[in-house]
Amino acid sequence: MSRITKSWTLLPNSAIINKCSLINVNMWSKQALQELAREKFRDYKLIVVSNREPYIHQYQGGRIECLQPASGMATALDPLMRACGGVWVAHGSGDADRHAPGAMGRTPVPPEAPLYMLRRVWLSKELENGYYYGLANGGLWPLCHVAFRRPVFHREHWEAYRRVNEIFAQAVLEEAGDDPAFVFIQDYHLGLLPRLLKNGNPSLVVAQFWHIPWPNRETFRAFPWKEDFLDGLLGNDLLGFHLRYHCQNFLDTVDRAIEARVDQERYEVTLRGKVTAVRPFPISIDFAEHASTAAGAAVDNEMEHWRRALDLGQMRIGLGIDRIDYTKGIPERLRSLDLFLERCPEHRGRLVFVQIGVPSRLRVAEYKRLGEEIEALVSEINTKWSSGAWRPILFLKTHLGPAQMMALHRLADFCMVSSLHDGMNLVAKEYVASRFDENGMLILSEFTGAARELTDAILVNPFDLDTCADAIRRALELPPEERRRRMRRMRAVVADNNVYRWAAKILAALARIEAPQPRPPRMDAAARQNGGQLCAGVATSARPACT
Repeated sequence: MSRITKSWTLLPNSAIINKCSLINVNMWSKQALQELAREKFRDYKLIVVSNREPYIHQYQGGRIECLQPASGMATALDPLMRACGGVWVAHGSGDADRHAPGAMGRTPVPPEAPLYMLRRVWLSKELENGYYYGLANGGLWPLCHVAFRRPVFHREHWEAYRRVNEIFAQAVLEEAGDDPAFVFIQDYHLGLLPRLLKNGNPSLVVAQFWHIPWPNRETFRAFPWKEDFLDGLLGNDLLGFHLRYHCQNFLDTVDRAIEARVDQERYEVTLRGKVTAVRPFPISIDFAEHASTAAGAAVDNEMEHWRRALDLGQMRIGLGIDRIDYTKGIPERLRSLDLFLERCPEHRGRLVFVQIGVPSRLRVAEYKRLGEEIEALVSEINTKWSSGAWRPILFLKTHLGPAQMMALHRLADFCMVSSLHDGMNLVAKEYVASRFDENGMLILSEFTGAARELTDAILVNPFDLDTCADAIRRALELPPEERRRRMRRMRAVVADNNVYRWAAKILAALARIEAPQPRPPRMDAAARQNGGQLCAGVATSARPACT
């Protein structure tokens, strides 16, 4: 490949993908993605980088267990890594991670049948608090979500954020060595990493997917270190968002904040001669795998377990599954349910709303207060409407395994996703994928990325309690044939726009970037004197085959 120049561009993804010798473009699968990876990236190592690790080792009853954490990002990317192999670099946060199989923080995953390598980086509690709980989730998270929470910025948090990005950069550069590599960075925790990687190894091809919304340019002006942060992101060759609207917000922000050439027609930014392409890539799930699992015996057994454990009987069931986060609109959802019960007395004693709340970011004061608010609301509404043994809301603070979650999907007459602001929201797509019976109804916030695709859901403004209360009534009272027709269309959308199509579009866009020539292998002084024998330099690892 020749070196990147100012004149390179990206063709539309559809044009690129149609050129690949793959199965029907509308039938993206693990096998099709593997074929694309073999054809276009045979000589490249794939390195995915994220804060959240895809597998976590924890002590359970005196022994080490390997679990998959609750993470939409990890759920989406694990199938990509299983299909293509490579290395995933992430923060080792499990209490048993340091004692997992493997050496030097490298452990093969999935544990039952390894397909790629997990490389963990280690952070002190002080760095984790400043970088993750401070700058990333106390500052950037509220800055990027229109949930009306004020971001908090402290210089010591920014310094911790910079230092952690440097630690990640060192690990990635070690994994890449002098081999050609594509580095795929995830989310807002690692905004400085692209520039650090390019400075360390200009031959890397670097892409980043920003999983949350990007705010408008006026909002982003509040970020004290915006110039350095944007410079870091513009180290990417390709920067992806869920929606074109977020791409436009980013371009407007760059145009306002720093000296760079912004091409609004080509969706590109040129900074110091380096081009960054900005593109929308709506993320998704492995629909076929999810739907197959949902139809299995393990999920049938979990359904019976839930019926007995929650004493559901013949009740109609509403469902919410969320991290306990102020962007998810859980209090607003509960208040709309309260209003629904007031206006629709015929449903009292006949509906149970099961709200699963996954504990999240408990070291952030805002999240502690939110948990207390939710529990108080549940108690208030249950006290107000309970009759005999019936309580309208069952609130469970727990993390569910896939089979447990899918069982609730199948039991629920409706699932309510009322996010105040969300980049995509995969819970909505997971609910649809679980309903192979083409039953059930999705109530979906219009402020999620998923609302752009799942237009047959009942779309609501989560701030409008009247509309949300009416949506609950509609979901329960829709004629069966209309429910099936809507669900059938939503399932077709999720099946077509699955995670493999998402990954293929990104890889196809990357394939259009002419990578720089690999830098010459480095030699230390002793090696040069000994006839050019290569020094150890940066540690390298064998490139896993794309299987």
